[in-house]
Amino acid sequence: MVRLQLALDFVDFDRALRVAEAVAPFVDVIEAGTPLIKSEGLGAVRLLRKRFPGHQILADMKVLDAGRIEVESAAKAGAHLVGVAGAASDATVRECVEAAKNVGCLVVADLIAVGNPVKRAGELEALGVVGVAVHLAIDQHMQAKNPLSTLRLVRKTVKIHVYVAGGITPKSAALAAKAGADVVVVGGYITKAENPGKAAKAVKAAIKTGKAPAEKLFERTIDVKKLLKKVSSANLSDAIHRKGALSHKIKPLKEGCRAVGPAYTVKTVPGDWAKPVEAIDSAPKGSVIVVDALGRPPAVWGELATRSALLRGVSGVVVFGAVRDVGDIRMLGLPVFASHMSPHAGEPKGLGEINVPVSIGGVEVSPGDWVLADDDGVVVLPSGRAVEYANRAVDVLERENRIRAEIKSTRKGLSEVTHLLKWEKAK
Repeated sequence: MVRLQLALDFVDFDRALRVAEAVAPFVDVIEAGTPLIKSEGLGAVRLLRKRFPGHQILADMKVLDAGRIEVESAAKAGAHLVGVAGAASDATVRECVEAAKNVGCLVVADLIAVGNPVKRAGELEALGVVGVAVHLAIDQHMQAKNPLSTLRLVRKTVKIHVYVAGGITPKSAALAAKAGADVVVVGGYITKAENPGKAAKAVKAAIKTGKAPAEKLFERTIDVKKLLKKVSSANLSDAIHRKGALSHKIKPLKEGCRAVGPAYTVKTVPGDWAKPVEAIDSAPKGSVIVVDALGRPPAVWGELATRSALLRGVSGVVVFGAVRDVGDIRMLGLPVFASHMSPHAGEPKGLGEINVPVSIGGVEVSPGDWVLADDDGVVVLPSGRAVEYANRAVDVLERENRIRAEIKSTRKGLSEVTHLLKWEKAK
């Protein structure tokens, strides 16, 4: 029977415990994740062992050196299973296995970041570990990769237990079970869920039946537009390390409007509306026209341009400069964002260029970069890393959903729920 393991990759024990208590009826193994052990120490393992005596407890130590002392410490704290890094030297792995025999626990090797995981799995089996974990790193998961192809190869190579981890959802849990996984390790899908118990139950059912519900979140994909439609500009800003925001002067003309799409850029001068209007005819359907008019009036965009853009299927317009006919634009419904409003325009002299890099508020926007604009402002995502950071933006939203649920269920404020004072940077 395929077992389900909960990965508690929190940095605060009380938050981890709330999730563990909610999902305990549906999981077989409870893992003290590496972040939890690093932040709370092995005391977290002791408390989990005491609180959940009917479950196996795994301490994900990711041992790379000093195998004996790390395994002995984890086992004495209550771990039934101790995680060692598959990339550790043979000497370290062997020392972990020998120490485990003495203190009465078992060793599982994590294949994360191993160059040849299939070959290394066979070597680790020979060294005496009881299981190997095919583990897709979270940073790879954000690139929409999955561990299933490696899982199938490892399953054919070893007879010991095979674990699978890294972005597992009900859908991928069902596929992993079919591919031969003995233990399915789930973290974020459960720990970031607004209802962790319901999420764990869904994973358990998927493993058993091979069927899974469609997901609005948690599934990683290369479809950048689909991802960005789920999130806010604030989520995206957080995901890209608070970068990419255009000038704070740029505001939506109509509250509640949103624009998502690849940038189609225009460089012009204040008042010269020739290039912005000409760009409408060549802008790809679904794109966002981004106009750099140096951030000041006269206007370079108006109602007639908006009507034309709607006919071309443009997703939105961002103007670092002035627009006019604001009332008409609001009624037309095309999302338009601008730094200024002005009743008068200049003359169409044709100065400037179309589909070239522009710089707005110190942020470079290249043709094809992704634009997300909403009530908070405009954030630009470089096309070269769009898949990764769009997925990370969804991850930010998922984490916020969990915190929102904790505020509601505990009746505690944000600072208390997230232990804000504790995690202020040390002075």
